[in-house]
Order: sequence, then C-alpha cells, then structure tokens
Amino acid sequence: QVQLAESGGGLVQAGGSLRLSCAASGRTFSDYAMGWFRQAPGKEREFVASISWRGAYKNFAESVKGRFAIFRDNAKNTGYLQMNSLIPEDTAVYYCAARTSTSVAVTPSQYDYWGQGTQVTVSS
Repeated sequence: QVQLAESGGGLVQAGGSLRLSCAASGRTFSDYAMGWFRQAPGKEREFVASISWRGAYKNFAESVKGRFAIFRDNAKNTGYLQMNSLIPEDTAVYYCAARTSTSVAVTPSQYDYWGQGTQVTVSS
C-alpha cells in the first residue's frame, strides 16, 4: 500500500496562490493515479482534480478549471496541486488520494488511499 502526506496549506488572501504537495511512500508511486479532493465545514467531500499514473490525462472540477493545475513528479514520489486566483469559496481541507489504477477518477469511493488533509483558508 501507499502512505500519503499533504503539505502546503495555509491562509492566503483572495487572488493569491498556493501549491499543495502530496508526498507518497510505500509502494511505487507511479503505479497509482492520484486525485485531490476538498471538504468544507458542513459539506460533503468534493472532487477537485485528478491525474493519471504518468500525467498524460488530467481532469478538473468545473469550479477550479482555469485556476488550478495538477501535476506529479514520479521520480520524487510527489504530486502537486497548484492553486491560483483563489477565492473564499476554495476554503476547505484538501486531501490527496491514490487509487490502484492508472486512470483518472472523480468520486471518493474510487480511491483506495488518503492523506490526512491540509487546511486552506482564503480570506476576502
């Protein structure tokens, strides 16, 4: 199995940027597709972005298209979520996840491993 640890969250003003990292350990990171999800207080966990095992395929939630980017460095066993033009509605705990498949996926139940999450707060 694989263990995941997110970092890079914090407090940022609207319009600012953050880069989240997801460090993987355990089995070979490149065997897994990965995704990012977020959960705001009182809301369900929602899909943000996903990337296939070699990075050739990506998809994004409509709410973040054009603002967020997802990429990975398999040599470093790390995935990233670059968040630009942040808005207060992006405030949430962000989770990275991995699935024992090489293809992208958009629902939490399709992922097998999860990190503990990192808080992102966007002030207006």
